[in-house]
Amino acid sequence: MAKIRPFRAIRPQRDKVHLVATRPFYTYKKNVLKAKMEDNPFTFLHIINPEFDLTIKTKPNSKERFQLVKSRYDDFLKSGVLFKEKEPALYVYRQTTSSAVFTGVIGGASVAEYQNDAIKKHEATLTSRESMFTNYLEEVGYNAEPVLLSYKGNEAINSLIIACISSRPEYEFTTTDLIKHELWVINEQDTDKIQVAFEKISCVYIADGHHRSASSSKLLTNRINSERPVLGAADFLAYFVAEEILSILEFNRLISSLAGYTKNTFLHALTAIGAVQKLEKVRKPLHEHEFCFYLESEWYSLALFDYLIDEEHPVKSLDSDLLTEFILKPLLGIKDLKTSDQVEFLPGNEPLEKITSLVDSGKFAIGFILFPITIKQVKKVADNQLNMPPKSTYIEPKLRSGLTIYDINE
Repeated sequence: MAKIRPFRAIRPQRDKVHLVATRPFYTYKKNVLKAKMEDNPFTFLHIINPEFDLTIKTKPNSKERFQLVKSRYDDFLKSGVLFKEKEPALYVYRQTTSSAVFTGVIGGASVAEYQNDAIKKHEATLTSRESMFTNYLEEVGYNAEPVLLSYKGNEAINSLIIACISSRPEYEFTTTDLIKHELWVINEQDTDKIQVAFEKISCVYIADGHHRSASSSKLLTNRINSERPVLGAADFLAYFVAEEILSILEFNRLISSLAGYTKNTFLHALTAIGAVQKLEKVRKPLHEHEFCFYLESEWYSLALFDYLIDEEHPVKSLDSDLLTEFILKPLLGIKDLKTSDQVEFLPGNEPLEKITSLVDSGKFAIGFILFPITIKQVKKVADNQLNMPPKSTYIEPKLRSGLTIYDINE
């Protein structure tokens, strides 16, 4: 069964929430980040980047840096910018974009369920990043950005969510990226009903946040092994969203070199694995196993031959894997997408013209557009305890830090 637990969220005062909640700092351009931190004293970015305006800085990802993060967090609490909920609760959060509406429930997800695979994964994690995030959690003592979890939607949960959002939200604001955010604090009675409804779900799937959930698991294990109090480390902050409303986009590939091929010899090499067709203009692939690519001012499509594809294999049938195995590795010499400096990834929410401009600039030699992976494929990989290739999916909604904060030391 799926456990979703109420918690006493630390969250912004209503009049400051639009100023506090933020996208991850790495999603901002440097000039925009600088302007935000100079002009907005309430942004959560000041907690994440406590040495922004200092000349001498501590070492990145060091204990000293994490302690400064905790100190700035404490400052926000002491000043009243953030406050702690009096009673445990669940929260309904709705995000409205120009093309979609995402509504789900924020609560605590069970680390034990993560460890026994009731919370299923489809990506491998890096040990070094797991350790870094675990050390971070140990020092700062909170989760500020929920892990995105998906479940098979059902009428019982849908009805409860609809009832919860019939009243005025606690938070309602629109950010400069034209996304509307709404949050409802669920009363005790409805919280109990939602918990019971989720218990009937056999498992949930990580859509986004594999390293965050893995580090929470490691934190709990460390505390148990060292015989320290577990406290809030038994759970981690999560946003539960029905899989039917997730938006799954592709991650496209930009390659810096043709590895000795000319345009003509590269196109000829592709004819051994599929049908190559010149396109009149840029477009996305029309179906699985078709790739569109931009090379020397022209767009092409490549439809792989059917006999090359093992449709029964959860991973080998994915276009992100097929591109690597039939083109990136054997033709372009790219063996490991995690470590190669020849590849950059462009999420599918970026305009396709960006690929054109980046290749035309000379920074890249070729750009590939992939067909999006489906939630059915994601679940098939996770159910078989396998891992997708790096950057196979770009999943929305993307959540803001600092909206509801989970205290792992309570």
